[in-house]
Amino acid sequence: MMKEMKLSESVLVLSCVLCVSADVFHENLYISGCSDTEGEALYSLDGDELWYADFIHKRGVEPQPTFIDHISYKEGTYEAAVADQQICKANLNQLRRICRDVPLELDPPDKVMIYTRDHLDHGANNTLICYVTGFYPAPVKIYWTRNVENVTHGASTSVPHLNKDGFFSQTSRLQFVPHRGDIYGCTVEHPALDQPLTRFWDVQVKPLAPGRGPVVFWGLCLTAALLAVMTGTFFLILQLIGLNKCC
Repeated sequence: MMKEMKLSESVLVLSCVLCVSADVFHENLYISGCSDTEGEALYSLDGDELWYADFIHKRGVEPQPTFIDHISYKEGTYEAAVADQQICKANLNQLRRICRDVPLELDPPDKVMIYTRDHLDHGANNTLICYVTGFYPAPVKIYWTRNVENVTHGASTSVPHLNKDGFFSQTSRLQFVPHRGDIYGCTVEHPALDQPLTRFWDVQVKPLAPGRGPVVFWGLCLTAALLAVMTGTFFLILQLIGLNKCC
């Protein structure tokens, strides 16, 4: 409870469980968050994002993987999220006045990971994911680079998710086409960090299967040796034929 009260100094995050089955437990979660300058709204199912509000481009986004049945949200979901932002900011102002004298606790992220959504296939569209967790308060700022060039404008960042331990996690996604030699960086900023934390991910050349290189090498050597033996045998036969004719 203390952590939730401290959060009001910077950002207010409200969440509720929308649907729980008695036979099979599924957590359909709606999260609405806001600060003085930013806002977040998110629907998730069992921890996977199904829909979030992109307040910069003024639209709803459904970042669902291709291997599941797509779930579409009804028209007006984005407009409802915009209305929730006004309520959230009003509540934030109220909580800021109530918790004015509560000191703010700062905990830096304890894990930053980068991985691809789909199996890596050079030249094919894919999604690079940067997962940040273990921080307090929310949110973190996440920046992307490709070969030192800033490509954050092409990324989307989720609403902070409150974990059961009282800390937050957040995810950023970058659409990209992998090319050999490219190096991507995910940089995280948080008030508890003395300097930004960066993790790198590089598009590597697919290696040969284990042991394949030596097998290919010795195979070529064996072929060359056989050709040499066959060539020597051929010339030996010609010499024998010539000797027979002479005799």
